[in-house]
Amino acid sequence: MTYEVTVEPTGDVIEVEEGQTILDAALRQGVWLPFACGHGTCATCKVQVLEGDADIGNASPFALMDVEREEGKVLACCCKPESDLVIEADIDVDPDFVGFPVRDFVGTVTGIRDLSPTIKGIWFQLDHGMEFQAGQYINLSIPGVEGTRAFSIANRPSDSEMLELHVRKVPGGVGTTWLHEQLEVGQKLEISGPYGQFFVRKSDPQGAIFIAGGSGLSSPQSMIMDMLEGGDERPIYLFQGARNLDELYNRELFEQLQREHENFHYIPALNEPQPADKWEGFKGFVHEAAMDYFDNRFSGHKAYLCGPPPMIDAAITALMQGRLFERDIHMERFVTAADGAEEQNRSALFKRI
Repeated sequence: MTYEVTVEPTGDVIEVEEGQTILDAALRQGVWLPFACGHGTCATCKVQVLEGDADIGNASPFALMDVEREEGKVLACCCKPESDLVIEADIDVDPDFVGFPVRDFVGTVTGIRDLSPTIKGIWFQLDHGMEFQAGQYINLSIPGVEGTRAFSIANRPSDSEMLELHVRKVPGGVGTTWLHEQLEVGQKLEISGPYGQFFVRKSDPQGAIFIAGGSGLSSPQSMIMDMLEGGDERPIYLFQGARNLDELYNRELFEQLQREHENFHYIPALNEPQPADKWEGFKGFVHEAAMDYFDNRFSGHKAYLCGPPPMIDAAITALMQGRLFERDIHMERFVTAADGAEEQNRSALFKRI
């Protein structure tokens, strides 16, 4: 059985199969609804049911309180229609967002390489091309692991039939441990995508500042390579943070891009360099490197942040102290399954992301 769900105020109509969530159906039909965690804990996808009946699903009582349930509110990532519905969503789509429909793929592993002691690069050949915006992510199904795991896409959109992922081994993480220890070249895994609202605002001519930590480099790598491939002439800055030189991966790639493109500037930072590193670059955290480079004056730029929550929070504070505010700061937090629902919530410094 199929149900029709009308989304107000846009008037979009989506077809939802029995047992399918509203969010999954919307994304697969190219209709954007706000969302973040995708599993009922962050409340970003909360919508109001105006007409019809629905099963609210496994929504967290913290994300969807009892009084909200009584008012007819649901979480689109959990809610499954039981009749035709009319819902009202808080939709504010950026004009630079393309909104490619989510599709399913089978990826064959063509390469696995150690990028650092804790991060592996994994390359897939897809069974058909994936349209995506640089900065978006995919969901990966891992054998023997319940649910899916999200990983940002590191390759350029023009390389549409391949997929490059940067996977950090999370202590105690079942999914990333399997990918690090058991995945082999030739294996096939199920993939869906693209997802996410992390992308370059190409219509805005301001210079672009990228601040990345750990495997959070993956999205900025895709975004920067896409910008340079397209002949983007605005100033582009990449601040890459790592603990020591062994963890500072893909350094040679960005040094080469810096030599080839006058408008691209690469500034790596190590917060705990080892004596053997003989490090002569910036010593400190990556947000401190950005503050030092710009003399704590960031106005006139767009900032794109990608990495673990503590890095994101420190970078937001630094940018705002340097006169860059919410409308010009965009982010992708790397939250693991072990981090819990609390970390899925939006930064306390922001009203929205």
